[in-house]
Amino acid sequence: MEFNLADLFEQAVDHFPGREAVACARADEPTVQRRTFAELDERANRLAHHLQEAGVGPGDRVGVYALNRAEWVESLLAICKIRAVCVNVNYRYVADELTYLLGMAEPSALIYQERWAPEVAAVLPGLPGLRHLLVIEDGSGADPAAPRLPAVPYEKAVASGGPRRDFAPRSPDDHYLLFTGGTTGLPKGVVWRQEDVFFALGGGIDVTNGHRMATPEEIVGTAYDNQLTFFPIAPLMHGATQWGLMQQLFRGNRAVLLDRFDARRVWELTASEKVNLVMITGDAMGRPLIEELDSPDGPAYDLGAFFGLVSSAALFSGSVKQRFLDRFPTLYLSDAIGSSEGGAGGISQYSNGAADRGGTGGVTTTAIGDSDVLDEDLNPLPAGVVGRLARRGNIPLRYLGDPVKSAEVFRTAADGTRYAVPGDWARREEDGRITLLGRGSSCINSGGEKIFPEEVESVIKAHPAVYDTVVVGAADERWGETVVALVQARAGAAELTLQQLQEHCRAHLARYKVPRRLHLVAEVRRTPTGKPDMRWAQELVAVE
Repeated sequence: MEFNLADLFEQAVDHFPGREAVACARADEPTVQRRTFAELDERANRLAHHLQEAGVGPGDRVGVYALNRAEWVESLLAICKIRAVCVNVNYRYVADELTYLLGMAEPSALIYQERWAPEVAAVLPGLPGLRHLLVIEDGSGADPAAPRLPAVPYEKAVASGGPRRDFAPRSPDDHYLLFTGGTTGLPKGVVWRQEDVFFALGGGIDVTNGHRMATPEEIVGTAYDNQLTFFPIAPLMHGATQWGLMQQLFRGNRAVLLDRFDARRVWELTASEKVNLVMITGDAMGRPLIEELDSPDGPAYDLGAFFGLVSSAALFSGSVKQRFLDRFPTLYLSDAIGSSEGGAGGISQYSNGAADRGGTGGVTTTAIGDSDVLDEDLNPLPAGVVGRLARRGNIPLRYLGDPVKSAEVFRTAADGTRYAVPGDWARREEDGRITLLGRGSSCINSGGEKIFPEEVESVIKAHPAVYDTVVVGAADERWGETVVALVQARAGAAELTLQQLQEHCRAHLARYKVPRRLHLVAEVRRTPTGKPDMRWAQELVAVE
């Protein structure tokens, strides 16, 4: 009854060897990398053997620094096969951030895409434990004046390794590492047991009904007779896409990947690859996607296979949800909550005629059985009382190299129950569901009232002149903090005034939640996963 990530993948390979597993596309060209389950397995085996021959063993960490492509998937699987630990590297990081992440992770090997050779060369002198480099050649070309790195070409490494699946037995205690954060501070590495992360994020518990897998064989038994095609759009360096991918591979389904977000290319692939389910990270992807479809000058797409849209990890406002439902009246649409530290917390499902689309009151979800709303002393709170969203049962071991933060987030109650309490504010409803209100780190305290930016943002985004927004708190002499809206206006819209915005918000929000300041920006900065860049926003309002 043990659950190990490499074992779960290999189980799917043995059941569905001839099925296509991944189709990896680029935004700027029509070619698509394709791998069947058997091909993906063999290439991962070869890469795993190469890493072993280079001295990588159980518990060693291996960084993957690339855009979405087949080599990312192969690398993740190969690392798991030899009981090593994959390190997801954010390709947007500048030198200081990259130095911090790799210094914290201490990888013994790094697999990087050729275009980032200068960044690797810059940080390499400070990483004495990094003893093996693999380069994914991408045609970007090396600068002749740049330092030459002692890197093995990826395809040469794959060709050098044996194809057989002859690895030592694995364990559910093997580690899985996910670096998260970076919107308000430095990234944190969340260390999980593989069995725990499977039940928390990998589909071991069905968030729609709470069913828990009893055996590894059961997950293959849930596979559809007709293979499902799933398209997670965010980068593989993000946990939502990693786990969206792995959940589908474990079931014998197929994943489409795109190297960078481009709304038109997403719909082209959804049509040509006959995609059934698309996964986005909130409005940052949802809004340009629906506007591409609604554009009078845009092409027509054959979306007959598309029946579902799922969102995770970022605000998905009610106004954007409704635009999708208006265009696709029978669309399955869901909004999942969760975190890298706490796993999947629950899921909201929407349809035309549904009363709650997350428009003004947070996201109300059907919570999985291990979720609770607690007070600061880890006592369960009654319905209607705001507290901290927590998860018990299958939770992480710790943050990598950060015992202080680990003690703050992974806590043990008086009765011995261990919880992950990552900082989300929530409220349990009378019917047992949970309403997620917002992140504790971004909560605004104005005159003693808690204001959750996501709630205000959802209302602002419904204004016809607004394309995107982020809401933050700014210091205020009277109230301690006041609400500030940074707004990116819709192209061609008349300039929005603070008075107009306030009148719109007063119809949906209590007066103390209404923005007191408005800052019009050319673009709302977001991370590659769609989350707002809070450091940028806070620095901007601080100098007003």
